[in-house]
This record gives sequence, C-alpha cells and structure tokens, in this order.
Amino acid sequence: MTTVDGNAIAGTLRTTFGAEMTAANGTCAHCGASGPLAELRVYAEAPGVVGRCRHCESILLVIVERHGVSCVDVSGFATLEQPAHR
Repeated sequence: MTTVDGNAIAGTLRTTFGAEMTAANGTCAHCGASGPLAELRVYAEAPGVVGRCRHCESILLVIVERHGVSCVDVSGFATLEQPAHR
C-alpha cells in the first residue's frame, strides 16, 4: 500500500478538527517520538485514513467518515497539541 505524509491529508484534518492541524505536535504513546502531524506516515487508500508513527509504525490516528459523520480515533497519541495561532 502506498504511503504519503501528513500534508496529503491537510484538508481532511482541517475538516475534521476545524483548524489547520499539519503543524500540530503529537507524541506517540508507544515510543515517545514527537513531531508535527505533517510527518505522519499516512495510508489514505483504505476506507478511511490511517496515520502511523514515522519512527515505530504504531497507529496514531484513524479518521473514517460514515453517513456524513467523521469518526476520529487519536488514542495512539500520548499528547496532541494544536499550534498557537499567530
């Protein structure tokens, strides 16, 4: 399956979270690696979007749309912080 980086789902993230999220910083709950969502390894060819840690491949983010409702799982993150608005 082909992977892209988190920038490829910038529109999905904006629609889901209501803000620009590619610069949001997340920490992997499994390995502790931190970085912006733009650096996620993303699998977008499935029925939804799966974002994995670039370091350990743990699943950090899953977004699936069902009947017009976005279902979001961010349980793979120990922390997820939206960047401060400038």
